[in-house]
This record gives sequence, C-alpha cells and structure tokens, in this order.
Amino acid sequence: MKLLPLFLRRPVEAVYERRLAATLVGLPRPQHVGIMVDGNRRWAREAGHTDVREGYRAGGAKVTTFLGWCAAAGIEHVTLFMLSDDNLGRPAEELGPLIEVIEETVRDITAEGRDWEVRAIGSLDMLPATSARVLKEATAATAGRGGLKVDVAVGYGGRREIVDAVKSAFEEHIAAGGDPAELVARFGIDDISRHLYSPVADHTDFIIRTSGEQRLSGFLLWQSAYAEMHWVDCYWPAFRHVDFLRALRSYAGRERRFGK
Repeated sequence: MKLLPLFLRRPVEAVYERRLAATLVGLPRPQHVGIMVDGNRRWAREAGHTDVREGYRAGGAKVTTFLGWCAAAGIEHVTLFMLSDDNLGRPAEELGPLIEVIEETVRDITAEGRDWEVRAIGSLDMLPATSARVLKEATAATAGRGGLKVDVAVGYGGRREIVDAVKSAFEEHIAAGGDPAELVARFGIDDISRHLYSPVADHTDFIIRTSGEQRLSGFLLWQSAYAEMHWVDCYWPAFRHVDFLRALRSYAGRERRFGK
C-alpha cells in the first residue's frame, strides 16, 4: 500500500492520536512503568549515521519527551533501563560516549523547572568515579520535589539488585545488634523489598521494551513478578506518542490476575 505524503500523514496521525487518547479516558492505567530504551545503535545505523553516538543522543532526547507523556497520563513512577551491569564490559570507545549521553540526559531531566524526583539506581560504584558523582549530584538536587518519580537504572542488573538487597538486610540487622541466625529464621519477601535500590520499591505494573526484543534482560526481576509486558517493534529513538498510547490501551485491556 502506498504511504501518504508526509504533509498529509501528519494531520491524519494527529487525528488518530486524539481519538486514541479519548478512548483511554477512565480506563485503568499503570502507576509504575518500566521502560527498556533499546535499539539506539541500530536506529543510528539504519538512519545512515556512521557514528552510533547519534543514536544515543536521539535516545537521550526521547527520554525527556517520554517522561512528559507519562506525567501527563497520570503515571506516578517510571524506571528507565539505560545501562545494564553487563553493558559495562563494552569497549571503552563505545561505553564512554554512552555514559556521556546518560549524564547529559540526567542533567536535562533534573533541571530546574522539571517537576520530577529523579534517582539513579544500580551499581554506580562500577562507573567511572566522575560519572558516578555527576549522577549522584544531579539526582540529589531533585529530592523532595514530588511529582513523577523517576528511577534511572545505570550499571543495573536485577540479579545483582537482589543480592545487594539481601546483603543490606543482614548488614542493617547486624548493625542493630541482631543475631544473623534470628534473621535467617524469619527472613521473608518484605526483607528484600525494603532493601531494593529504589526506596519506593513499588511493584512494577507494566514493562515496555522497544526494538522488537522480547526478553527482560535482568530488568526489575523482583519488582516485575506480576508485571504486564508490552513489546514494541520500533527502535527507541523512533518511539512515538501514538506508540505510547497504544501501549496504554494494551494495558487497559488486560485482566490482571496476580497468579490467581
């Protein structure tokens, strides 16, 4: 089928987008969304860029736009998967530019005037010291802002998070003079939930992954026990508002059973 010319396509898409948004009024929507921002390098290559950093930059710019969509939709908490602990093994010439873009993105979403409370989560001590400091200082400035809660997962791994949560629970118990054996005897789900990287520790309602991949890759393994999944074929820089609205429509049409 022949595509409409661009000057006609945009008005048609705008009408469709408004109608789609209208169908979502009053329907259930997720409160905590996890987004796997995948496909930046592939987008750059297919767009003809010889430097994959163009993909990272486009992806970083889309993060700010996406958070605006979420805030407007009444979503309370967003977790962005921007860099896994496995990614830290990439060659320096590839990893360096990606971390630089992450720093720029975090500076943008934590800027004055943004009503977002941002926290960097993950193994920040595995990052270059200057990068870890940039992320910590930028996000600390947003403490107490209220509004949309945003977790930026950098150097993050779901299995590592669970291990760290167990360690933290025992360290807290021992520091208070408790007997480790006593904690072992009563150790439960809440002991891990309370010590996850994010202090909110909300269970995730909905996880979106772009680029057509259909796996979690270690993202929010504990929090996503009953999360609904949504896979999108487009690469992250090409993710549109209409794709976001379609994802919300998909979520609203599901019956959440929580294992029952």
